[in-house]
Amino acid sequence: DNMLQSPQPMSRFLPYFSSESHQHNKSTMAGGAKAAAVAKKLTKSTKSKKGTRIHTKVHFYRTQTLSLERKPKYARRSVPRKSTVDKYSIIKYPLTTESSMKLIEDSNTLVFIVDIKANKRQIKQAVKDLYQIECEKVNTLITPRGLKKSYVRLSKDFDALDVANRVGVI
Repeated sequence: DNMLQSPQPMSRFLPYFSSESHQHNKSTMAGGAKAAAVAKKLTKSTKSKKGTRIHTKVHFYRTQTLSLERKPKYARRSVPRKSTVDKYSIIKYPLTTESSMKLIEDSNTLVFIVDIKANKRQIKQAVKDLYQIECEKVNTLITPRGLKKSYVRLSKDFDALDVANRVGVI
């Protein structure tokens, strides 16, 4: 209350900007050196930059750390695993039932019993490699006996009857 009624001179509150200290700085330093000193004081900070981290999420996530590539001194397996799925093990045998004969004659389709783990792409490639024929599409099903049956539809260029004769189905 007292402060508002009687204004005090600003020199009492701001001793750094008093006329005496201002004159002292002017006399001791040149213009460029003075600017450099002020810049140095402004850039140098006494407080540390790292403060407490403000967590904005409820859950804590571990920070990503450096993951180095493994460099084993010796191989854990002496011999690398051999692929068990080759063209000879994929196709077990052609099916020679009446219904499969009807499919050969009517819809240009061969029927094979194949490995249970083989997929359609592997079956298509195996048929191409073994019998030198092009497949249009492959349908598969697993029988109640637990065998995988594949219906291989041949392209228009190949005749299923000729291929069946060559394979030994008929």
